[in-house]
Amino acid sequence: MTLEPVHIKEIHDLVSRIDSCLSKDDPENDDTDSVKDILKLLNELRCEGKTVLKAIGKVKRGRVSIEKMLGSSDPFSISYACDSGSTTTRTFDNGLYVDFCHCALASSPTDLEIHNMRTIVAATYTASKKVTIDTSNSWESFDGGAGRKKIIRIQPGILNKKTNEMLHDIALYLCESEHLLWMLDKMQSESFLIMDGPIYPKRLMYWMVVASDEIRIRTDSHSEKVLQNYIDIMDHHISMQKPLVGFVKNPEDMQIMQTLKKQEKELDLPWMLDAQFFKNALSPEKAGIKGKDARKYITYTNWFVQPKQFYEKMISTTSPLVRDKLSHRFPAEDYALAFFMVLVPSMNTIFKIESPYGLVKHEQMRNLITRKMLYDIALNGIPRTLSKADSVAKIQLSERRQIIDKFRNSRIDISYNDIRWGEIDER
Repeated sequence: MTLEPVHIKEIHDLVSRIDSCLSKDDPENDDTDSVKDILKLLNELRCEGKTVLKAIGKVKRGRVSIEKMLGSSDPFSISYACDSGSTTTRTFDNGLYVDFCHCALASSPTDLEIHNMRTIVAATYTASKKVTIDTSNSWESFDGGAGRKKIIRIQPGILNKKTNEMLHDIALYLCESEHLLWMLDKMQSESFLIMDGPIYPKRLMYWMVVASDEIRIRTDSHSEKVLQNYIDIMDHHISMQKPLVGFVKNPEDMQIMQTLKKQEKELDLPWMLDAQFFKNALSPEKAGIKGKDARKYITYTNWFVQPKQFYEKMISTTSPLVRDKLSHRFPAEDYALAFFMVLVPSMNTIFKIESPYGLVKHEQMRNLITRKMLYDIALNGIPRTLSKADSVAKIQLSERRQIIDKFRNSRIDISYNDIRWGEIDER
């Protein structure tokens, strides 16, 4: 049974009542001045004596004409993008958890040899110590050396909660980081690299520094290998001064808003996510763009740095976790996360562009990366090379089913929700 006209009518009435409370014509809801004031606070945002966020250069909002960007040239003759596909973690009736991750690198212009190189990781977990899983420390080659595969096992007792999420993260980030390291010497020197998502495995890093009896990945050698891999990737790009960015399509950070709510209690901030605030601050109206012209522009912020977060602490001698374990070539501050935000009004979507501070502390590199990303976004919304990588690496729903159906000694653990809703084609 579906909604009938009478139900729709009453729901529309509720919508109108809620929506009228948020009318832009209401002077009490005009936050133009408060947004300007908040932007000023981001010059250096501090909490409990610590710097949470600091502007690199002057705090500003910029805008660029899409037409002018399309009339310009790509600042890089070749771009690469890294992405991966996954089955997502599957659970079986016998207690086995498994996640297959498949990573690829794409290029513009297309390089079929690069596209053909693949890395596959199967990450497994079972709480039973009696179960033996055939793993190897060495990579196994296939497809004439164009591919590598590996099975890893997370030891029993390490994941007593969030098993699906953590196993997926370990599979994903080990696969992506190993593939990138494998490909570093195959990428042309004068090129631009885009990683899909953040430049660091944030959730994995969080649980590496949190003391927990339920999620003990701080004792897992694979998780530590992932962290070292990402440091090695940053080291390569900082030493070569080769541009690298993480393209975050759905930024979920909350730290700026949480800090502002603590520090500026007189401000009535309606936003929970940092991206919500930046979306408001970068809106066409705030940038002086009127009416239909909004679709002709992209708006963006200056660069910011988040100093002394996990990224530095993970390699700092003050870290109680990885002291003397992770090797690095540059001062800890060079691994700090730097970013700027870009709003595409025609898509009503905001993106976060990340890079290590060791690259973007140089103004010339900042400007080059900014120009490249604005060019790519003006051209396609999502950078074309990243879309290529997604299409090359993605494991389709039908392929996932084929993979899981190959298990003969294990039956998939199905809940009623699986029967009710079925499987959706997620990444």
